[in-house]
Amino acid sequence: MTKTNGKKILIVEDELPLLKALSIKLTNEGFTVLQAQNGQIGLDLALKEHPDLILLDIVMPVMDGNTMNDKLRADDWGRTANVIFLTNVTDENKWANFLGGRHYLVKSSWTIEDIVTEVKKQLGME
Repeated sequence: MTKTNGKKILIVEDELPLLKALSIKLTNEGFTVLQAQNGQIGLDLALKEHPDLILLDIVMPVMDGNTMNDKLRADDWGRTANVIFLTNVTDENKWANFLGGRHYLVKSSWTIEDIVTEVKKQLGME
């Protein structure tokens, strides 16, 4: 049985292979992992579970990541939620301006190991 580190991660991602791979890797690293395949489910889970960090895809069905983030920020808890955006769009200038300096990772530029390292860094574990 995997020992938990007490940290809860919410992954909001509509690409099932990536969602599963990240979930397995983060679970193996000791995180409690919550999963959502669209922004509406992700928002509901985030507001209910208050995860320590949210990995949030931007382009998704039902509710995109940016809309989810805006709605999250309207909540008292969500205003300070730790969010890392995930995207396949590689125009970094576009995302840097669009996200207003918020943290994001371009999926094709990072391995799952890199994402785990970044999660730990954002949570002050490295």
